[in-house]
Amino acid sequence: MNLLHDPWMPVRDDAGMRHWIAPDRLAEPQWRAFDADRPDFNGALAQFAIGLLQTTTPVDSPIEWRRCFNNPPSGDTLRQWFAPVTEAFVFDGDGPRFMQDVDLGDKGIAVNDIGVLLIDAPGEQTLKNNADHFVKRGQISALCAACAATALFTLQLNAPSGGAGHRTGLRGGGPLTTLVRAPEPAILWQHLWLNVALRSVYLGQGGDKTLAEPQRSFPWLASIDRLQAPGPTAQIAQSQVHPAHLYWAMARRIRLEAAVLDGGTCDACGRDGMRLYTRFATKNYGLNYKGQWNHPLSPYYETKEGWLCVHPQPGGIGYRHWMPWVLGATTDRQSVRAASVVQRALALPPQTLKGPLRLWAFGYDMDNMKARCWYEATLPLCHLADCSADAQRVVQAEVARWLAAADLGGSYLRGAIKDAWFDADARGDFSQVDAAFWDATESGFYRQLQALIEATRQGVELPPLPTREAWHRQLVGAAVDLFDDRFVGTGPIEQQNPRRTVLARKQLLRNLHGPKLRDALGLPVDQADAQPKRKAGAARRKENA
Repeated sequence: MNLLHDPWMPVRDDAGMRHWIAPDRLAEPQWRAFDADRPDFNGALAQFAIGLLQTTTPVDSPIEWRRCFNNPPSGDTLRQWFAPVTEAFVFDGDGPRFMQDVDLGDKGIAVNDIGVLLIDAPGEQTLKNNADHFVKRGQISALCAACAATALFTLQLNAPSGGAGHRTGLRGGGPLTTLVRAPEPAILWQHLWLNVALRSVYLGQGGDKTLAEPQRSFPWLASIDRLQAPGPTAQIAQSQVHPAHLYWAMARRIRLEAAVLDGGTCDACGRDGMRLYTRFATKNYGLNYKGQWNHPLSPYYETKEGWLCVHPQPGGIGYRHWMPWVLGATTDRQSVRAASVVQRALALPPQTLKGPLRLWAFGYDMDNMKARCWYEATLPLCHLADCSADAQRVVQAEVARWLAAADLGGSYLRGAIKDAWFDADARGDFSQVDAAFWDATESGFYRQLQALIEATRQGVELPPLPTREAWHRQLVGAAVDLFDDRFVGTGPIEQQNPRRTVLARKQLLRNLHGPKLRDALGLPVDQADAQPKRKAGAARRKENA
């Protein structure tokens, strides 16, 4: 099986029907989206297609790029693009295989059931403790070649820590991926092509483009010691590989055992009459991706050690992530830069795409080896791509105020609920409060965002104070409603402390209308009221102590 020639990618057509295609059919106009049975598979398929197009396309002028976006290339053209890398996408046989170690050797090998390829499969300790309550063991025991290839690529992309020497992926375990989606109605090709850069840009984004050895781009084409020195502490740097390696990194040393069942049913896609894979061999101490790596499909945050890839966190994906993942953000706590593909899309000449873009964000929230949750969301970008760079900076500065105020308002609500429920110094998980607050204010945020972007795009100066006052009212209303109607006011009276509840609510209102929140929004602050409110807050804390 060769992944460039055989039909292994599930796609959905205009009528919602599933088809299995080879990559040379990706540009056909009837395809709308990938259609795997698992959301992480769909994310991996999109990254496979983008990586394949990026590493093979000769397109290197903006005019030609726009022509390909509006008039997708033919299957013959795609086959010509893919031809030079055909040997890298062989999936079975005796020689090098896609995303599989060419030489595991004879020592230190473990053999696992094929279901262990799936990131959310129960781990060894979970099985030992009989703790697989929600994701049960034995759900996946056989995979067809298409699903096995997708599972293998998904693992290499997201590889979490897996014990001593079992490396994390190039972006760390469970990275966040952000892809730009084309204006609707759009075909699958346009969603993919929007995330493909000009060839000269791609070759200059990191790595050494002069490294022509095939394994510098596709690491499974040679033994690991051709890329990395032997030993458990050895590392590989971006300067040692070709820019293509970013899309085809291989942190785990894995080799599938030959398909053993003919005519069986795949446990992932449900297709009958398939040749099935049931086991794979693995070994530790694969490629150790340390140091500075800049992957074009992920946002990064700054640390003392340098820039690291953003990872999904408990609480999911919401509008609080809009600015850092779209325009980048710098606060007292952290600096975040948007993914390169997002920056490029927003830098396209105005009216290039003739419609509003969206951001598709997805990834696993990992706790070391344990997958806590898969998060996925589509965030609207409105007509931000039609705004000039100066106009985008205006939007960035204003939205920064909104988000800072929302973060502050959420902390006030969280503190008030804690004060109403518990004595001083109580500890616990209040993430549900944060999630409820962000959810309650999301629709209002996007209404204001759309109005701001539209006015900025048209060169209309939107008076900031009325908009900020409106946002302040939304934050206050959401916080008070959640305190009264969801978290505190609706609880059984016999389980409440009325005095503590009243004091907490009063302090919540003081905070929400106080100088700190208004200052965060750039609203006028009555300085005469600021000092008494701080004293009232101190008195409340003393009474609760």
